[in-house]
Amino acid sequence: MYDYDLLVVGSANADLVIGVERRPAAGETVLGSDLAVHPGGKGANQAVAAARLGARTALLARIGDDAYGRLLLESQRAAGVDTVGVLVGGAPTGIALITVDPSGDNSIVVSPGANGRLTPDDVRAAAGLCHASRVVSAQLEIPLETVVEVVRNLAPDSRFVLNPSPPRPLPAEVLAACDPLIVNEHEAKVILGETEAGDAEAGDRPEDWARALLAKGPKSVVVTLGAAGALVASAEGVERVAAVKVDAVDTTGAGDSFTAALAWKLGAGSSLAEAAAYAARVGAVAVTRRGAQESFPTASEVDAL
Repeated sequence: MYDYDLLVVGSANADLVIGVERRPAAGETVLGSDLAVHPGGKGANQAVAAARLGARTALLARIGDDAYGRLLLESQRAAGVDTVGVLVGGAPTGIALITVDPSGDNSIVVSPGANGRLTPDDVRAAAGLCHASRVVSAQLEIPLETVVEVVRNLAPDSRFVLNPSPPRPLPAEVLAACDPLIVNEHEAKVILGETEAGDAEAGDRPEDWARALLAKGPKSVVVTLGAAGALVASAEGVERVAAVKVDAVDTTGAGDSFTAALAWKLGAGSSLAEAAAYAARVGAVAVTRRGAQESFPTASEVDAL
Protein backbone atom coordinates (compact mmCIF):
# COMPACT_ATOMS: atom_id res chain seq x y z
CA MET A 1 0.00 0.00 0.00
CA TYR A 2 1.43 3.35 -1.03
CA ASP A 3 1.00 6.45 1.12
CA TYR A 4 1.24 8.73 -1.95
CA ASP A 5 -0.06 8.54 -5.48
CA LEU A 6 2.72 10.87 -6.63
CA LEU A 7 6.01 12.14 -5.27
CA VAL A 8 7.43 15.10 -7.18
CA VAL A 9 11.18 15.65 -6.82
CA GLY A 10 12.10 19.00 -8.28
CA SER A 11 12.38 22.75 -8.18
CA ALA A 12 10.50 25.41 -6.30
CA ASN A 13 10.94 29.02 -7.45
CA ALA A 14 9.39 32.38 -6.80
CA ASP A 15 8.42 33.89 -10.17
CA LEU A 16 9.02 37.66 -10.27
CA VAL A 17 7.10 39.01 -13.26
CA ILE A 18 7.23 42.48 -14.83
CA GLY A 19 5.32 43.56 -17.93
CA VAL A 20 7.32 45.71 -20.38
CA GLU A 21 6.51 47.46 -23.63
CA ARG A 22 9.74 46.00 -24.99
CA ARG A 23 12.75 44.27 -23.56
CA PRO A 24 15.76 46.54 -22.97
CA ALA A 25 18.80 46.52 -25.20
CA ALA A 26 22.29 46.25 -23.71
CA GLY A 27 22.92 49.21 -21.40
CA GLU A 28 19.31 50.42 -21.65
CA THR A 29 16.77 50.95 -18.87
CA VAL A 30 13.04 50.61 -19.51
CA LEU A 31 10.08 51.11 -17.19
CA GLY A 32 7.76 48.21 -16.51
CA SER A 33 4.57 47.32 -14.70
CA ASP A 34 4.22 46.69 -10.99
CA LEU A 35 6.10 43.60 -9.85
CA ALA A 36 3.97 40.47 -9.47
CA VAL A 37 5.26 37.56 -7.39
CA HIS A 38 3.92 34.05 -7.96
CA PRO A 39 4.85 30.60 -6.64
CA GLY A 40 6.48 28.56 -9.42
CA GLY A 41 9.19 26.10 -10.39
CA LYS A 42 8.48 22.94 -12.35
CA GLY A 43 8.52 20.68 -9.31
CA ALA A 44 6.27 22.86 -7.19
CA ASN A 45 3.94 23.39 -10.15
CA GLN A 46 3.56 19.67 -10.78
CA ALA A 47 2.85 18.95 -7.12
CA VAL A 48 0.12 21.59 -6.95
CA ALA A 49 -1.43 20.43 -10.23
CA ALA A 50 -1.62 16.80 -9.06
CA ALA A 51 -3.01 17.68 -5.65
CA ARG A 52 -5.70 19.88 -7.20
CA LEU A 53 -6.84 16.87 -9.21
CA GLY A 54 -7.16 14.79 -6.06
CA ALA A 55 -3.88 12.87 -6.05
CA ARG A 56 -2.22 12.16 -2.71
CA THR A 57 0.90 14.16 -3.44
CA ALA A 58 4.22 14.91 -1.75
CA LEU A 59 7.03 17.25 -2.79
CA LEU A 60 10.76 16.74 -2.25
CA ALA A 61 12.46 20.09 -2.85
CA ARG A 62 14.69 22.67 -1.20
CA ILE A 63 13.79 26.30 -0.48
CA GLY A 64 15.45 29.14 1.40
CA ASP A 65 14.59 30.33 4.87
CA ASP A 66 13.07 33.53 3.49
CA ALA A 67 9.80 35.17 2.46
CA TYR A 68 9.78 33.52 -0.96
CA GLY A 69 10.26 30.11 0.64
CA ARG A 70 7.29 30.75 2.92
CA LEU A 71 5.21 31.78 -0.09
CA LEU A 72 6.02 28.46 -1.77
CA LEU A 73 5.23 26.43 1.33
CA GLU A 74 1.90 28.18 1.76
CA SER A 75 0.97 27.49 -1.86
CA GLN A 76 1.78 23.79 -1.54
CA ARG A 77 -0.16 23.37 1.67
CA ALA A 78 -3.16 25.29 0.33
CA ALA A 79 -3.34 22.83 -2.57
CA GLY A 80 -3.16 19.84 -0.22
CA VAL A 81 0.43 18.78 -0.95
CA ASP A 82 2.31 17.02 1.86
CA THR A 83 5.41 19.18 2.45
CA VAL A 84 7.24 16.75 4.75
CA GLY A 85 9.94 16.47 2.07
CA VAL A 86 10.45 20.21 1.58
CA LEU A 87 13.88 21.09 3.00
CA VAL A 88 14.66 24.60 4.20
CA GLY A 89 18.01 26.38 4.16
CA GLY A 90 21.40 26.16 2.53
CA ALA A 91 20.78 28.99 0.05
CA PRO A 92 18.11 31.56 -0.81
CA THR A 93 14.94 30.35 -2.52
CA GLY A 94 15.27 29.99 -6.28
CA ILE A 95 14.09 32.98 -8.29
CA ALA A 96 12.86 33.36 -11.87
CA LEU A 97 13.06 36.94 -13.19
CA ILE A 98 10.50 37.21 -16.00
CA THR A 99 9.78 40.09 -18.35
CA VAL A 100 6.68 39.83 -20.52
CA ASP A 101 6.00 42.03 -23.56
CA PRO A 102 2.54 42.96 -24.93
CA SER A 103 2.53 39.99 -27.34
CA GLY A 104 2.98 37.60 -24.42
CA ASP A 105 6.57 36.69 -25.29
CA ASN A 106 8.77 36.42 -22.24
CA SER A 107 12.43 36.44 -21.30
CA ILE A 108 13.46 34.54 -18.18
CA VAL A 109 16.60 34.51 -16.06
CA VAL A 110 16.67 31.85 -13.34
CA SER A 111 18.77 31.93 -10.19
CA PRO A 112 18.55 28.31 -9.00
CA GLY A 113 19.41 29.17 -5.40
CA ALA A 114 18.33 26.37 -3.08
CA ASN A 115 17.25 24.18 -6.02
CA GLY A 116 20.92 23.70 -6.85
CA ARG A 117 21.52 22.46 -3.30
CA LEU A 118 19.03 19.59 -3.50
CA THR A 119 21.63 16.83 -3.37
CA PRO A 120 21.84 13.04 -3.74
CA ASP A 121 22.29 12.91 0.05
CA ASP A 122 18.90 14.62 0.41
CA VAL A 123 17.34 11.94 -1.77
CA ARG A 124 18.97 9.13 0.20
CA ALA A 125 17.69 10.69 3.42
CA ALA A 126 14.19 10.73 1.90
CA ALA A 127 14.32 7.13 0.66
CA GLY A 128 11.28 6.29 2.76
CA LEU A 129 9.31 8.94 0.90
CA CYS A 130 10.38 7.47 -2.44
CA HIS A 131 9.39 3.95 -1.37
CA ALA A 132 5.99 5.21 -0.16
CA SER A 133 5.07 6.64 -3.58
CA ARG A 134 3.36 4.82 -6.43
CA VAL A 135 4.76 7.22 -9.05
CA VAL A 136 7.81 9.50 -8.80
CA SER A 137 8.15 12.47 -11.15
CA ALA A 138 11.21 14.64 -11.74
CA GLN A 139 12.51 17.43 -14.00
CA LEU A 140 15.95 18.95 -14.62
CA GLU A 141 15.77 22.24 -12.71
CA ILE A 142 17.68 20.37 -9.98
CA PRO A 143 21.15 18.77 -10.35
CA LEU A 144 21.27 15.80 -12.70
CA GLU A 145 23.14 13.72 -10.13
CA THR A 146 20.16 14.20 -7.80
CA VAL A 147 17.81 12.81 -10.46
CA VAL A 148 20.15 9.82 -10.89
CA GLU A 149 19.88 9.19 -7.14
CA VAL A 150 16.08 9.34 -7.37
CA VAL A 151 16.19 6.54 -9.94
CA ARG A 152 18.38 4.48 -7.61
CA ASN A 153 15.92 4.89 -4.72
CA LEU A 154 12.67 3.96 -6.46
CA ALA A 155 10.49 1.25 -4.95
CA PRO A 156 10.75 -1.97 -7.00
CA ASP A 157 7.27 -1.65 -8.55
CA SER A 158 6.90 2.13 -8.67
CA ARG A 159 6.92 4.18 -11.86
CA PHE A 160 9.34 6.97 -12.81
CA VAL A 161 8.23 9.89 -14.98
CA LEU A 162 10.74 12.44 -16.27
CA ASN A 163 10.26 15.74 -18.08
CA PRO A 164 13.86 16.65 -19.03
CA SER A 165 13.45 20.42 -18.88
CA PRO A 166 15.69 22.32 -19.29
CA PRO A 167 16.99 19.60 -21.62
CA ARG A 168 20.43 18.04 -21.57
CA PRO A 169 21.86 14.65 -22.59
CA LEU A 170 20.79 11.94 -20.15
CA PRO A 171 22.73 8.96 -18.80
CA ALA A 172 21.55 5.49 -19.82
CA GLU A 173 20.60 4.69 -16.21
CA VAL A 174 18.06 7.52 -16.16
CA LEU A 175 16.71 6.83 -19.66
CA ALA A 176 16.11 3.18 -18.82
CA ALA A 177 14.00 4.12 -15.79
CA CYS A 178 11.67 6.52 -17.65
CA ASP A 179 8.11 5.29 -18.08
CA PRO A 180 7.45 7.65 -19.74
CA LEU A 181 10.00 10.21 -20.84
CA ILE A 182 7.92 13.33 -21.60
CA VAL A 183 9.42 15.75 -24.12
CA ASN A 184 8.49 18.52 -26.51
CA GLU A 185 10.18 18.76 -29.90
CA HIS A 186 13.09 20.88 -28.66
CA GLU A 187 13.77 18.56 -25.71
CA ALA A 188 13.61 15.51 -27.95
CA LYS A 189 16.23 16.96 -30.28
CA VAL A 190 18.60 17.81 -27.45
CA ILE A 191 18.40 14.28 -26.05
CA LEU A 192 18.76 12.66 -29.44
CA GLY A 193 21.48 15.06 -30.59
CA GLU A 194 20.86 17.35 -33.55
CA THR A 195 22.42 15.00 -36.13
CA GLU A 196 20.46 11.97 -34.98
CA ALA A 197 17.25 14.00 -34.68
CA GLY A 198 17.74 15.29 -38.21
CA ASP A 199 18.14 11.75 -39.50
CA ALA A 200 15.17 10.47 -37.50
CA GLU A 201 12.83 13.32 -38.32
CA ALA A 202 12.39 12.14 -41.91
CA GLY A 203 10.19 14.92 -43.15
CA ASP A 204 9.21 16.37 -39.78
CA ARG A 205 7.52 13.24 -38.46
CA PRO A 206 7.45 13.20 -34.65
CA GLU A 207 6.60 9.49 -34.79
CA ASP A 208 10.06 8.78 -36.16
CA TRP A 209 12.02 10.60 -33.50
CA ALA A 210 9.71 9.17 -30.82
CA ARG A 211 10.86 5.75 -31.99
CA ALA A 212 14.46 6.97 -31.96
CA LEU A 213 14.01 8.07 -28.35
CA LEU A 214 12.53 4.68 -27.44
CA ALA A 215 15.62 3.03 -28.91
CA LYS A 216 17.70 4.88 -26.31
CA GLY A 217 16.12 2.91 -23.50
CA PRO A 218 12.94 4.46 -22.02
CA LYS A 219 10.05 2.08 -21.45
CA SER A 220 7.74 4.65 -23.04
CA VAL A 221 7.83 8.14 -24.53
CA VAL A 222 5.29 10.96 -24.69
CA VAL A 223 5.88 13.79 -27.14
CA THR A 224 3.84 16.95 -26.58
CA LEU A 225 2.94 18.76 -29.80
CA GLY A 226 1.22 21.92 -28.57
CA ALA A 227 -1.97 22.65 -30.49
CA ALA A 228 -1.48 19.38 -32.41
CA GLY A 229 -1.98 17.31 -29.25
CA ALA A 230 0.50 14.64 -28.19
CA LEU A 231 2.00 11.36 -29.28
CA VAL A 232 2.57 8.28 -27.11
CA ALA A 233 5.08 5.57 -27.96
CA SER A 234 5.96 2.25 -26.36
CA ALA A 235 6.77 -1.30 -27.37
CA GLU A 236 3.07 -1.64 -28.29
CA GLY A 237 3.37 1.04 -30.97
CA VAL A 238 2.88 4.75 -31.56
CA GLU A 239 -0.44 6.55 -31.14
CA ARG A 240 -1.59 10.15 -31.59
CA VAL A 241 -3.62 11.86 -28.88
CA ALA A 242 -5.86 14.68 -30.09
CA ALA A 243 -5.66 18.16 -28.64
CA VAL A 244 -8.61 19.80 -26.91
CA LYS A 245 -9.63 22.97 -28.74
CA VAL A 246 -9.83 25.99 -26.43
CA ASP A 247 -9.07 29.70 -26.64
CA ALA A 248 -5.66 29.93 -24.96
CA VAL A 249 -5.00 32.93 -22.73
CA ASP A 250 -1.71 31.96 -21.05
CA THR A 251 0.34 28.78 -21.56
CA THR A 252 2.50 29.28 -18.44
CA GLY A 253 2.66 26.04 -16.47
CA ALA A 254 0.53 24.08 -18.93
CA GLY A 255 3.28 21.52 -19.52
CA ASP A 256 3.66 21.00 -15.78
CA SER A 257 -0.07 20.38 -15.37
CA PHE A 258 0.04 17.91 -18.29
CA THR A 259 2.93 15.96 -16.74
CA ALA A 260 1.33 15.87 -13.30
CA ALA A 261 -2.02 14.66 -14.62
CA LEU A 262 -0.43 12.00 -16.79
CA ALA A 263 1.73 10.69 -13.94
CA TRP A 264 -1.25 10.47 -11.60
CA LYS A 265 -3.46 8.69 -14.11
CA LEU A 266 -0.74 6.17 -14.96
CA GLY A 267 -0.41 5.33 -11.28
CA ALA A 268 -4.18 4.85 -11.10
CA GLY A 269 -3.99 2.20 -13.82
CA SER A 270 -4.82 4.11 -17.01
CA SER A 271 -3.09 3.17 -20.24
CA LEU A 272 -0.50 5.57 -21.62
CA ALA A 273 -2.91 6.85 -24.29
CA GLU A 274 -5.77 7.23 -21.78
CA ALA A 275 -3.54 9.10 -19.34
CA ALA A 276 -2.25 11.41 -22.09
CA ALA A 277 -5.78 12.17 -23.27
CA TYR A 278 -6.79 13.12 -19.72
CA ALA A 279 -3.63 15.19 -19.30
CA ALA A 280 -4.43 17.04 -22.52
CA ARG A 281 -7.80 18.05 -21.03
CA VAL A 282 -6.09 19.26 -17.84
CA GLY A 283 -3.64 21.33 -19.88
CA ALA A 284 -6.49 22.72 -21.97
CA VAL A 285 -8.27 24.08 -18.89
CA ALA A 286 -5.01 25.54 -17.57
CA VAL A 287 -4.29 27.59 -20.71
CA THR A 288 -7.66 29.32 -20.52
CA ARG A 289 -6.53 31.04 -17.29
CA ARG A 290 -3.66 33.35 -16.48
CA GLY A 291 -0.73 32.30 -14.34
CA ALA A 292 0.77 28.94 -13.49
CA GLN A 293 -0.36 27.35 -10.23
CA GLU A 294 -3.46 29.53 -10.01
CA SER A 295 -4.57 28.21 -13.42
CA PHE A 296 -4.51 24.51 -12.53
CA PRO A 297 -7.98 22.90 -12.48
CA THR A 298 -9.72 20.53 -10.09
CA ALA A 299 -10.93 17.13 -11.31
CA SER A 300 -14.52 18.39 -11.49
CA GLU A 301 -13.45 21.30 -13.70
CA VAL A 302 -11.68 18.88 -16.04
CA ASP A 303 -14.76 16.65 -16.17
CA ALA A 304 -16.89 19.69 -17.02
CA LEU A 305 -14.70 20.36 -20.06
